[in-house]
Amino acid sequence: MALLSDHHWIAAMNPNEKAYFKAMGRRVAERRKELGLTQVQLAEALDVPQQTYASYEVGRHGFPIALLPTLARVLSMETDALLGADKPRSKRGPVPRFQQHIERINQLPKTQQRFVLRMLETALAQQGR
Repeated sequence: MALLSDHHWIAAMNPNEKAYFKAMGRRVAERRKELGLTQVQLAEALDVPQQTYASYEVGRHGFPIALLPTLARVLSMETDALLGADKPRSKRGPVPRFQQHIERINQLPKTQQRFVLRMLETALAQQGR
């Protein structure tokens, strides 16, 4: 069965899909909060309205496949972890130094984030990457 919503066709979810999307939304919300990001900031990064993003996070709708690479990048997660298919870790070690820097950069104002990104891109370009 398909439903018409905001001029887009969406398929009705079965109970297993609902449970999956709710669990994925919880993983995303948890990671977003770990990084100190708001729903508004993540919605902007995904180029979707905040209300749409909120519906993904609570599992009312599933994240579109096209958004998954950007979502994984912004949250600094492997796609498998984002989808819930990663292998559980036996121990959780300290957060790598690079990851700590990324989390701190995510908390900077947008203009400072762009400046840091340009510096990083310039350094990588000089290395031929």
